Amino acid sequence: MAVKYADGVVLGADSRTSTGTYVANRASDKITPICENVWMCRSGSAADTQNVAAYVSRLAQEHAVSVSSAGADADEGIKCDVKLVANITQKIAYQNKDRLQAGMIIAGYDRKLGPQVYGIPLGGAMMENPFTVGGSGSAYIYGWCDDTFRENMSKEEAQAWVKRAISLAIARDASSGGVIRLVTIDATGVSRQMIQPIEQPLCDEELPAVKRS
Repeated sequence: MAVKYADGVVLGADSRTSTGTYVANRASDKITPICENVWMCRSGSAADTQNVAAYVSRLAQEHAVSVSSAGADADEGIKCDVKLVANITQKIAYQNKDRLQAGMIIAGYDRKLGPQVYGIPLGGAMMENPFTVGGSGSAYIYGWCDDTFRENMSKEEAQAWVKRAISLAIARDASSGGVIRLVTIDATGVSRQMIQPIEQPLCDEELPAVKRS
């Protein structure tokens, strides 16, 4: 999922990759950098979304360097227009909709339009929203997100909101689990957090985890 707050965006995801009832990877990273200021949340087929992310990253970075008279700043990294990255991703998803099982979220911050969140679900549509959710766990939290979302949250409020939403999805969805990863992007740069299961908010009727010494 991703949400736009007053000064930036927060992306969040669980870390479970499953194959049917088998957990293939309990600590995968579903939030992938496209450019320095634009990241992608991936759901669906891991193989499909990993390849789409790599292809979009190459195209977007080539474009960013080609339109910059000075090229990329070695200290800042390559920065892209968020909407451009979303449009490239949407075009690939739509043109290959019969061959891809890929749901993606593009979110980031640029100087032109500020913080932006774009949802690109299965089939290749594209929608800009204040927040968007995807993947199997999203079905369990749509109502909660609609009920509790507020415009212009602070960074700390947005991070807490995303963390709570993903913890609820993990509690209800067998295909979601593991750690919670957060990526926060604003004008100052990018920061990452990882919330281990023992640190995640408890949901209804859950027992607190026993911390082993």
